[in-house]
Amino acid sequence: MSTDFGTGFVARTITTADGLRLHARDYGSDLNAALPVICLPGLTRNSRDFHQLAIFLSRHPQFPRRVIALDYRGRGLSDWDDNKTNYNIAVEAQDVLMLCDALNVPRAAFIGTSRGGLILHLIAVMKPELLAGVVLNDVGPVLEPAGLRHIQDYLSQARRPENFADAAEILRGLHGRDFPALSADDWREMAQAICRQDSSLIVSDFDPAIAEAMRAADLSKSLPDMWAQLEAMAVAPLMIVRGENSKLLSEETANKMLRRHPRAERLIASGQGHAPLLHIDGIAERLQQFIEACG
Repeated sequence: MSTDFGTGFVARTITTADGLRLHARDYGSDLNAALPVICLPGLTRNSRDFHQLAIFLSRHPQFPRRVIALDYRGRGLSDWDDNKTNYNIAVEAQDVLMLCDALNVPRAAFIGTSRGGLILHLIAVMKPELLAGVVLNDVGPVLEPAGLRHIQDYLSQARRPENFADAAEILRGLHGRDFPALSADDWREMAQAICRQDSSLIVSDFDPAIAEAMRAADLSKSLPDMWAQLEAMAVAPLMIVRGENSKLLSEETANKMLRRHPRAERLIASGQGHAPLLHIDGIAERLQQFIEACG
């Protein structure tokens, strides 16, 4: 049976400095005593990616805690930006800081998947006192060109699904080789998280301009690394989650992160690629233990 993505949270809306309305899911909003968790999704993903993990953390029998998951501008239920150049990690990092102010979160454990992890590299420099702990899900200071090309490739696939079951099969066809750990239910839930129904159509739940910019990126040029930003992250414990079959975060980079961060540990998501689901195969339990140690 597929997850009910529409219950278990309070819907929040904040307004950005440039007037956009952003949507967030607030799980366990009455759990103000424990350190909250803020979840930041990948490039074209949204807050639904974290639903199962957020339910697990907010309803933990011993250590329940508040979990907030954000839809960036142009994703999920948040407004699309008319200025498409604002779809960048610097602007989105400012939006995260505004979210924290609006929801009265002075300090939190953060989970950043892919792009969310890049945003956390910036926040480590912009406002390090926010970070009580950081989970980087399959992302680091160096992004492998092969992983970026894979993202370009799957964002270029043109087949439009007829229904959510068809969307799940398309996702399995695109990513199945890297994700043997996923069950049929996992693929169906991923489709529900990524897509939405628009009238009679099943469409990706983000502004197409985001994918267009990624498809147009020139990957022949090396991207600047973010090692300095990772070093700024030393103010907080770090958990590095790497998909066993990841093309974006190399084993070499993950090992170097372990050496350069004084309080880092690593978790391998077996049978998963980029980016791992965090609610299967005991990963949620490991993250709960890490967050508990952060406060």
